[in-house]
Amino acid sequence: MITIHTLASGSEGNAALVCGGGVRILVDAGISARRMETALKALGHPPDTLSAVFITHTHSDHTAGLRVFLKHTALPVFASPATCAVLSRQVPTVAELLHPLAPGLAQELGGLTVTPFATSHDAEGSMDFRFDTPTASAGILSDTGYVTEAAEEALAGVDLLLLESNHDVTHLQTGPYPYPLKQRILSDRGHLSNDAAAAFACRMAKTGTRQFVLVHLSKENNTPVCALHTVECALRGGGFADVHLTVAPRGECSEAYIAEGLPCRK
Repeated sequence: MITIHTLASGSEGNAALVCGGGVRILVDAGISARRMETALKALGHPPDTLSAVFITHTHSDHTAGLRVFLKHTALPVFASPATCAVLSRQVPTVAELLHPLAPGLAQELGGLTVTPFATSHDAEGSMDFRFDTPTASAGILSDTGYVTEAAEEALAGVDLLLLESNHDVTHLQTGPYPYPLKQRILSDRGHLSNDAAAAFACRMAKTGTRQFVLVHLSKENNTPVCALHTVECALRGGGFADVHLTVAPRGECSEAYIAEGLPCRK
């Protein structure tokens, strides 16, 4: 079994707790250390019970609380070589804790295997992760302008997928953002739209994924109702009415998202 809680999910900050195989890891640290510590304690997993931190990329909504959090708990930090290089310059105090992890190179922690894969985002070395135990699998795909071939291959068949559904294209195009920011979000190095998330969810459902959590929704350019409606309609239209679909809250700790399945076959 693998359990994931999002501690926050959105443009104002991202962090998630992943538990499986007898270990607990933090994925991203984009909210204050105090908020992360409070949420982890409330879940019964205080920071000193964690095994590691994994960072997807260096944007502040994924790293803002990292320095202070590690000051309290000196955990190993795994990230791509490019991300490690940037973090060592931005936060010199954590340099000795950094462990470069190249996309495709799995990291074993107890009974949990973490496999990173490359994404397409405007942060050098960005990547996301697949998680496997002998009996379950899960993955996170967020902060990517399109679904990369590496992501498609790595995530095939996971029991549970946390999937970015950042914006509704029409809302974004007609909304208050300045034109350059709109173009950045819509680009191949931006964020997945509801439509892109829906299309990928259907492809994942064909490989056996039956539980989706929509994450990183824009507060200005999306709503949970809009994201759910778009993805749900696509899944039902594709004949996948048995799929469970929900949205992670933006600014608070989520319920437990649980992956339980047959032995993983990657």
